[in-house]
Amino acid sequence: MPDLKLVGLCGSMRKASTNRMLLNEAARLFGPASYTEGDLNLPLYNGDIENGPGIPAEVQALSDLIGGADAVILTTPEYNKGVSGVLKNALDWISRTKNAPWKDKPIAVISAAAGTQGGARANSMLRTLMLPFNPLLIPGPEVMLGQSAQQFDAQGRLTSEMGVKLLTELTGKLRAEALRMRQG
Repeated sequence: MPDLKLVGLCGSMRKASTNRMLLNEAARLFGPASYTEGDLNLPLYNGDIENGPGIPAEVQALSDLIGGADAVILTTPEYNKGVSGVLKNALDWISRTKNAPWKDKPIAVISAAAGTQGGARANSMLRTLMLPFNPLLIPGPEVMLGQSAQQFDAQGRLTSEMGVKLLTELTGKLRAEALRMRQG
């Protein structure tokens, strides 16, 4: 059986963001797979663009990447008690593509934030935002990494024993679901 295809979407644009580090750790703990992080550097959603020139090529490419994946991991920081604008914008654009890439797709949602709650509100909001797309959301364990700047070593590895345990369990469930879906 060929390797699973795993896609990650990070709601933070900063290259050194703790959400990106958490996403990379999740991809590592997911196990053997071809892994690609989707590019969320997209134009702002605008219905005039959609109705004029059409879906931008970079949006369609992201939608196709998600559609071709066996599983997806979404991570979000918490900005003003919600998901980041860049992630919401990507979801809005992807919702306008014709291939319904999220339908029945195994999805894991994780978050990291400077506060002690680890982006709990953004994590919950992201789960709610995904519901109209009919994915197969992995319910838990919930991974919400608080005080995230202190949770990684110099190589970007998660140092919290509990964090590693929860992330390993979540990615294990995501992998099992991806394998189950692949077998039909």
